[in-house]
Amino acid sequence: MAETKDTIINAIKNFISQNGGKSSDYYVGVTSDPEKRLFDEHKVSRNGVYDYWEAISADFARAAEKYYVELIGTDGGTGGGDGYSKYVYIYEKTSYTEENA
Repeated sequence: MAETKDTIINAIKNFISQNGGKSSDYYVGVTSDPEKRLFDEHKVSRNGVYDYWEAISADFARAAEKYYVELIGTDGGTGGGDGYSKYVYIYEKTSYTEENA
């Protein structure tokens, strides 16, 4: 089920709280294909610490991403993806993940 911006923001807050560490230990982004983005492009392990949520719209997804990248201090960049990028994803950065993918 697609979620609102606020629901995703709260889900990410809970995710970071449950997994520990600082906000800067995590990467938040938007995509239209979370499996490809996480596992193929960012090289996140399927056994790693990650999650993703589908937003109601690409605008809601971008707003949640912007909140975390600009206000909370996660790694990531705003303005990526395309008009179909309704998924917000997060993963814990490790020595094998690629943040600049």
